[in-house]
Amino acid sequence: MENNISNEINLKNNLENEKEQKSFLETTIGKTINTAIDIGIRTILPDYIENQIIDLKDNLIQYGLKDGIKRSIDDAINIGKSAIGILTGNFENISQAQNAIRSGGIIDNVSSLLDDVINKVYKNGLINYTIANTIKQGKNSILNNIEKNIENTFNNQTKTLNNTEKYINNWKEKFENNDFYGMEREYKKIEKEINNLMPIEKIINNVRIIENLHNLIKNNGQDFNLSQEQIQLAQKL
Repeated sequence: MENNISNEINLKNNLENEKEQKSFLETTIGKTINTAIDIGIRTILPDYIENQIIDLKDNLIQYGLKDGIKRSIDDAINIGKSAIGILTGNFENISQAQNAIRSGGIIDNVSSLLDDVINKVYKNGLINYTIANTIKQGKNSILNNIEKNIENTFNNQTKTLNNTEKYINNWKEKFENNDFYGMEREYKKIEKEINNLMPIEKIINNVRIIENLHNLIKNNGQDFNLSQEQIQLAQKL
């Protein structure tokens, strides 16, 4: 009975983490793609003033750019997971997510999306043939920037993960030495990094335990004399 309950909790946590990872990637990679398209359009159409760029981007969004980017990312995640052997469940580390996005055909997805959206905007008379053709001809530079920026995004995620793990280890060292002020310093660093990190179950669990222990000691007047029961309770997620 207890094992069944534990399995159900683990399954629920995995599903929730998978959902959070998907949302994080949609937002983070979505911003990366959107920024690259903005910069690309400005480069391809240097004579366009800011208001014209905004109008053009609004038209692209109206005819499916925003929803298409989200769908392209979701498709890349699903296809990429299968390609690297993750049939169910969440990513266990940054490298898995990076390989999945890369293997899932995100660049091809966005390429097809841009063609589709530009054609719709052109057919509805919102841009002329010259503008539509110019954007299509310059599409490869946009896609190259998207690919480069996605790689940079994951490189930054790796740095954030490394920092988080370092601060976690530092916190544990301060905890062992009963150094609350040192713990407080490292805890604030952890809080800052974790907000920018893709949800990874192992890291989340470690941070939750640290949070529970940290607040327990803090609320206990910085007294490190905790009972075994208190410690076990803090370690329950």
